[in-house]
Amino acid sequence: METRKQKLTPQQALQKIYHYCAYQERSHKEVRNKLYGYGLWGSEVEDLLTRLITEDFLNEERFAKSYAGGKFRVKKWGRQKIERELESHGLTSRCISIGMNEIDDQDYKNVLTTLIEKKWAVTEEDNLFKKKDKVARYAIMKGFEPDLVWGIIKKISH
Repeated sequence: METRKQKLTPQQALQKIYHYCAYQERSHKEVRNKLYGYGLWGSEVEDLLTRLITEDFLNEERFAKSYAGGKFRVKKWGRQKIERELESHGLTSRCISIGMNEIDDQDYKNVLTTLIEKKWAVTEEDNLFKKKDKVARYAIMKGFEPDLVWGIIKKISH
């Protein structure tokens, strides 16, 4: 049986969206989609978004910093994957670069080296070329730059 969501009034939606935004940093796109999910119309959604921005519940620079830092530290994502995801949230290139500045270059290389060393240790492959390829594809899939990945694999495999 299909259940329909009840259309919320703008005031009800505002209370719910305050909690949604207070829980963690959100992008404008996420909040806009949520508001449309509450059954609001375009002008109501834009009015609420404006209010959230002026009251500092929504801030895309803050979201970019939080998202980039979190995905790097927790999920061990590389810069390329983080950038693609930030772009999919509709952020400007300026906001994306601000977010990417949260990732320290030395930490980035250390995380990538650790990631590759762990993957190298658990990859069971007799053929050295296949093993290098498997480990490299794993790190590149996580969003790390291929030239950086291959440089570290060359150091580890010798």
